[in-house]
Amino acid sequence: MTMLSVIEVLFALVLVGAGYWWISKKRYERKLKWIPKVPGHPIFGNVLDFAKTTDTLKVLSSYLKQCNGLCSVDLIVKKKIVISDLKLLELLLTSTNEFLNKSVEYKFLQRWLGDGLLTAKDERWRKSRKIITPAFHFYILRQFVSIYETNADTMIKLLEKEVGKDSVDIYTYVTLCTLDIICETSMGVKINAQTNGQSDYVFAVKEMCRITVDRGFSAMKRLDLLYALTKDYYKELRYVKTLHSYTESVIRARKKSLLSDHSKNDVQTEEKLKNVYGEELGAKKKMAFLDLLLQARLDGEPLPDLYIREEVDTLMFEGHDTTGAAISFALFCLAENLEVQAQAVEEQRTIFGKDSNRAVTFDDIQAMKYLELVIKETLRIYPSVPFYARNSVRDIEYKDGQIIPKGTSLVIYAYGVNNNPEIFPNPEKFDPMRFENMEKTSPFAYLPFSAGPRNCIGQKFAVHEMKAVISKVLRNFELLPAFPRHKPLLAAESVLKSANGIKVQLKPRKWD
Repeated sequence: MTMLSVIEVLFALVLVGAGYWWISKKRYERKLKWIPKVPGHPIFGNVLDFAKTTDTLKVLSSYLKQCNGLCSVDLIVKKKIVISDLKLLELLLTSTNEFLNKSVEYKFLQRWLGDGLLTAKDERWRKSRKIITPAFHFYILRQFVSIYETNADTMIKLLEKEVGKDSVDIYTYVTLCTLDIICETSMGVKINAQTNGQSDYVFAVKEMCRITVDRGFSAMKRLDLLYALTKDYYKELRYVKTLHSYTESVIRARKKSLLSDHSKNDVQTEEKLKNVYGEELGAKKKMAFLDLLLQARLDGEPLPDLYIREEVDTLMFEGHDTTGAAISFALFCLAENLEVQAQAVEEQRTIFGKDSNRAVTFDDIQAMKYLELVIKETLRIYPSVPFYARNSVRDIEYKDGQIIPKGTSLVIYAYGVNNNPEIFPNPEKFDPMRFENMEKTSPFAYLPFSAGPRNCIGQKFAVHEMKAVISKVLRNFELLPAFPRHKPLLAAESVLKSANGIKVQLKPRKWD
């Protein structure tokens, strides 16, 4: 075959490929004609609207207001369907098959988290969920209260040096505290992030969160081929190596410890959990999530080390920044709403009496009913994960012949749902009592932990941790608005953050 013939064949193949892509694209778009399309640039679509992470929530809220809770957004390489419509959300979140898989953006976490619970596809996810669910059982969670307590104590001591200042950004203090807590509860090791800010592991966790967000909003970095040409690609390789090495070393050490203790407990049933964590053993024996995974079985065999590492790394990613953001925003809301703070403190006085320094117990946490309302209202206004996305595994008929095509990326806009004035009147007002009676409200009208079968497995753990840490702060400090008055500049990153910090004033609390 002559050189000219080869070129002609290649050219023909390119034309055929381009034609096939064009026809598929048009067929796909025809199926989506029933969904309002947000007007955009003829080439760049809507991607230019998302120049900064601080623009994202404003832009998405504006789109959905114009389109009544459902719209199609063109991000050049991928079209997104953004949803705050409750009926469609119900279909999406209650699905047990069609919408279980996460969207393509979650692949940016693949190198770090592998096929852990957050990123796993349906078959692996089902197995993992079944294995990990016992790790969040009541009898396990009660063992972690002392971990919340000791790490919150460290944070209080660090915050004492900020007392009397006009303004303190509490976010850094809180997130390092929650990082210490998740490390100790998930892996059973202390990393002392609050007192050792130079830790390679701590730095790697923060940088991986940043890199993941950057990739999601960068047209260049979204493409693997172009991303490999950037500095972040090589940084990611280095950070992932640090993170994996640490987790693997902890797994080896915990395995050795368990073997030496001849621990053969099977923690898959409630009855056996009671045997392990009952009254007699509860005070003596404490196990991290890692220990439970090391004792779990898959098809009768111990879990492979790779499987365990992926799930532990996933707990680390999901369990520190999300909770840290929620606690920080809750403290900010309490500082800005002094009447609410007074009620929360009164509840603490009822529980702790005259001894404000007494260590918190699991029963104390259960008794913090008003503080739970405060947390719910905080997560309504400031959901830690403002949006998340699923992919359709096949063409799905919604209603009246309306089709959601296979491979469609569907963005669940939790921030928009939680701040919808038709569901929550006067949504800007911080009013915990609105959660006192939610019986007539749709379960899909409040989504800080998602809903349906793939909801957040650790939501009880997270709420318990939030209560313990916030309680400790309220018993030690009066929270006042920062001076000058602070308004968070919301940024949709790996979790909801404030680009200008989360600032309050601290004064010593007089308890007597």
